[in-house]
Amino acid sequence: MTGLPTDRSYAQECDAGDPLAGFRERFVHPTGQPLIYLDGNSLGMLPLATAERITSVMYGEWGTGLIRSWDHWAGLPARAGDLLGQHLLGAGPGQVVVSDSTTVNLYKLARAALAARPGRQVVITDDDNFPTDRYVLSGVAAERGGQVRFLTADPDGGLATEAVRAAVDEQTALVCLSHVAYRSGAVADMAQITEIAHGHGALVLWDLCHSAGSVPVDLDGCGADLAVGCTYKYLNAGPGAPAYLYVRRDLQEQLRQPVQGWFGQRNQFEMGPVYEPVAGIGRFLTGTPDIIGISAVEEGARLLAEAGIGRIRRKGQQLTQYLIELADTWLAPLGFTVASPRDPDRRGSHVSLHHPDADLISQALIARGVVPDYRTPGRLRLGLAPVTTRFTDVWDALDCVRQITPGLAGRPSPAGPG
Repeated sequence: MTGLPTDRSYAQECDAGDPLAGFRERFVHPTGQPLIYLDGNSLGMLPLATAERITSVMYGEWGTGLIRSWDHWAGLPARAGDLLGQHLLGAGPGQVVVSDSTTVNLYKLARAALAARPGRQVVITDDDNFPTDRYVLSGVAAERGGQVRFLTADPDGGLATEAVRAAVDEQTALVCLSHVAYRSGAVADMAQITEIAHGHGALVLWDLCHSAGSVPVDLDGCGADLAVGCTYKYLNAGPGAPAYLYVRRDLQEQLRQPVQGWFGQRNQFEMGPVYEPVAGIGRFLTGTPDIIGISAVEEGARLLAEAGIGRIRRKGQQLTQYLIELADTWLAPLGFTVASPRDPDRRGSHVSLHHPDADLISQALIARGVVPDYRTPGRLRLGLAPVTTRFTDVWDALDCVRQITPGLAGRPSPAGPG
């Protein structure tokens, strides 16, 4: 512990000196009852500029321009991808494209990676990886007659790099991991794990869903091969917004895109009988892109680019450290333990707190206007989006937790999904 003050005036001082404080007012906030929103790692808040952009696309471009708007719509997936790459992913131009969902993109890249490593049958991931990743990888491995090797990850501390080193061998075709663990917020060592996989001739596919827009990512600098990620969390593009994928430039001509659609076709409007992929990252597009959704992605990326990933990361570390300090002081006596890495360099922008009644506590908080997240087993997950979360939000939320927890002891847990 660093001994941060626990009185609310300290949180107020932090907010007063916050260089990102002005960004909070550029989002839509619920009217009526005050709300403390600590679930931006599941669904980010709505930027005002995005609401205006979508209205403009609907009435000005779709409503007025109609089919003529495809003159500038067609390049939007790549333009938005380049914006993400430049400011948030550490990727040079022509390597990121916005399309489809994270699940579809994960399938496309995993399937392409296995086909590019003939004779190798093993896919490596961890048992605490996000469910869609595990499901997709299991399905892809079954299609190819291969197997998934599940490594055991610490649900609080993440996957150890040495576990990856011990597992990768000459039979490994693909290593697929999350850069930031969805449950604990643990940050994996992207550079070192990528180097380990490459040392055995394997490809690496990174899931960036909980890192893009919250922690720095350097895909090019780490020599990463492939990556996917969603845009509705820290990127604030809205529920179900299109995802993105990254393919390193030198791999683009080597990998065969398995979901061959007309937006990845060379000479698209010749409507030819044979699929011939366009050169470059565009070959990883599939069907007609979601223009309204990608417009929201672009606006979210612009806002975060203005905020700056360096400032975002610094505030994220400060917020999460402050939360842990308060939890140690106030909540540990109530049976809470920190279920996230304590080292700020190994922690993303969300913190999980373990308590046997976490599900009850989560529901009680929501009833009081504090919105957290619940994850099994017994995790209260608190997402602190640096452009919208204040230090006073953290103080008020944990103050609410310490008030309501004693009264919940012994109550039955509500039925429902974990």
